[in-house]
Amino acid sequence: MKVLFIGDIVGKVGRVTTKALLPTVVDRYKIDLVIANGENAAGGFGITDKIVSEILSYGIHIITTGNHVWDKKEFISQISKEDRLLRPLNYPPGVPGFGSIIYTLANGIKVAVINISGRVFMSNIDCPFRTGKDEVEKLSTETKVIIIDFHAETTSEKIAFGYFMDGRVSAIIGTHTHVQTADEKILSGGTAYITDVGMTGPYHSVIGIEKDMVIHRFLTNIPVRFETAKGEGIFSAVVIEIDEKTGKATAIQRLQLRYP
Repeated sequence: MKVLFIGDIVGKVGRVTTKALLPTVVDRYKIDLVIANGENAAGGFGITDKIVSEILSYGIHIITTGNHVWDKKEFISQISKEDRLLRPLNYPPGVPGFGSIIYTLANGIKVAVINISGRVFMSNIDCPFRTGKDEVEKLSTETKVIIIDFHAETTSEKIAFGYFMDGRVSAIIGTHTHVQTADEKILSGGTAYITDVGMTGPYHSVIGIEKDMVIHRFLTNIPVRFETAKGEGIFSAVVIEIDEKTGKATAIQRLQLRYP
């Protein structure tokens, strides 16, 4: 089976780019399952109930998020309405929403998707290593195909998590930094890995934000309200090939496409 994982969708440019390019990518690579990180899909900060429905309508099966999932305060009461929208698993007990899902494809194959957040330079939530291990052990009783979105800041934490999970899951896909890394590989235990899948959003920007605003902030250190950039888009993603019988990955390929 083939899985397409789309990097962090940022703002309107990211949504427009995804909607425009997704059908062609799915057809070209014969994709069976589409996952996208959507935590910045609403104006570059957070996500809304309306945008969740919009993104799913593109043909995306599962949406993952991260630390910005709570940025739109009204969404806190709405997050549990759709189980195909995930928030990091390792928030404390009682936090609304879903940290994982077992999704059944049209051909009957079950795929588990887990969303986990790192802790280095992030919120001090539950340990992603221990929490992730426990969740994988639980989900592996139902399927061998398990994909994790590891939403974290530092390369060291992501790489360590990848090796910790090697052989336990089909893929570890890093998100959060919005910069695609060139270290995609199949680890020795059969787990596909990339430190960061990158961003789907404004091409001429600083991680999705209007570049002049960010430059001004660095020059003056005066806080400003950031806005997402406009114009040309970049579509960043990976295609992962997985043997559904063993749960092992056999290939991972980076994609970067510009639109229009």
